[in-house]
Amino acid sequence: MSTANLLYVEDLTVSFDGFRALNNLGLIVESHERIRLLIGPNGAGKTTLFDVLSGHVHPVAGRVLFKDSVSLLGRSPHATAHLGVARKFQTPSIFPDHSLMENMVLAAGRKGLRATLGSHGSRNDRDRIAAVLAQVGLLDQATQLAGALSHGQKQWLEIAMLLVQDPALLLLDEPVAGMTRAEKDRTAALIDDIVARTPCAIMLIEHDMEFVRQVAGRSHRVTVLHEGAVLSEGSLEHVQSDERVVKAYLGRGQLVEA
Repeated sequence: MSTANLLYVEDLTVSFDGFRALNNLGLIVESHERIRLLIGPNGAGKTTLFDVLSGHVHPVAGRVLFKDSVSLLGRSPHATAHLGVARKFQTPSIFPDHSLMENMVLAAGRKGLRATLGSHGSRNDRDRIAAVLAQVGLLDQATQLAGALSHGQKQWLEIAMLLVQDPALLLLDEPVAGMTRAEKDRTAALIDDIVARTPCAIMLIEHDMEFVRQVAGRSHRVTVLHEGAVLSEGSLEHVQSDERVVKAYLGRGQLVEA
């Protein structure tokens, strides 16, 4: 195994009532990678993989090493997040009856709920929160209730709540689902900005192939999952030309939504 891996997944198997959601899956994300895209139809194992990486599902076999030597298996979601693996689910997980600033203080704080809200965070926390809210385009709404945001804004707020924790690996599960085209474009720009301005790496699940093309460009690797295992991997151009992917997913030379 290389000594330069952010994530090393070997022979990962997850079974639900006899159904193998992951089937001896192997995957490597090298430390220099900034974005890895995961595509494939429903049931391919994408979200299950994220469930394992974030501590929500425990496999029956295999191993997962983070930063070469730290096993992610057998840990709680809280412990996994503490190691630097942050997870965004498909549906935004925010506190709708609190302001954006309060949501961010809760995400950044290490004290109990009441104490954290009462303190409004340290000066350093407030400065960091303001910078991240500005990064996602929500600083002007900082005092508004999170429940009043649009769907796209709620997605960006949750991304901000994860970024303020300075993760090493950010897992985004269909971040543009339900967004307008303009919101999708803005999210693609936000991801580019995160990559440019932070050391955080991103793994991203998405069905919207136009968005995948926007994010993947020519430099980021795409992993195609099929029946719980890796079917193909490489640049978007490479997976588009892979005969196995063509047979399973392609029509008229273009990736189709699954």
